[in-house]
Amino acid sequence: MQNVRRYADIIASIEGLVWLGLAWSISISVHTGSTEPTLAMLFIVGALVLFSWAHRPMRYLLRRYHIRKRRTDMWIHILALPLLLAMFFHIMVEATFGSAWLPPKMLLFNLMASAGWMTYVMTLFIKSIIHSIKTSHK
Repeated sequence: MQNVRRYADIIASIEGLVWLGLAWSISISVHTGSTEPTLAMLFIVGALVLFSWAHRPMRYLLRRYHIRKRRTDMWIHILALPLLLAMFFHIMVEATFGSAWLPPKMLLFNLMASAGWMTYVMTLFIKSIIHSIKTSHK
């Protein structure tokens, strides 16, 4: 059962990292005025989706290990909370400093989402250490 959890955690972490890469590529594209970073990341995301859908062992792996709960936790960490926090901080910075110095909302979201993903990964790491300590004492 521990292997099932570990595989689900790894898959959800990699998926979160891919979505973060896409979000950061959008910010880089906006900053440079070029669409190449976003297109490159979209090709990577498309290749990963195609591989996980078309490759039979990967399809069985994803079906066998129930990663819905892990994905939901990951999405909460990299999407739901960062969207709310980025909106809140953007409003606070605009009210405090005015619109003269205002970081883009997407950059603020990317920073919050990256911090959320790191929190998610560290939480999984700490949980696995605690679980391994509990099982070693039995």
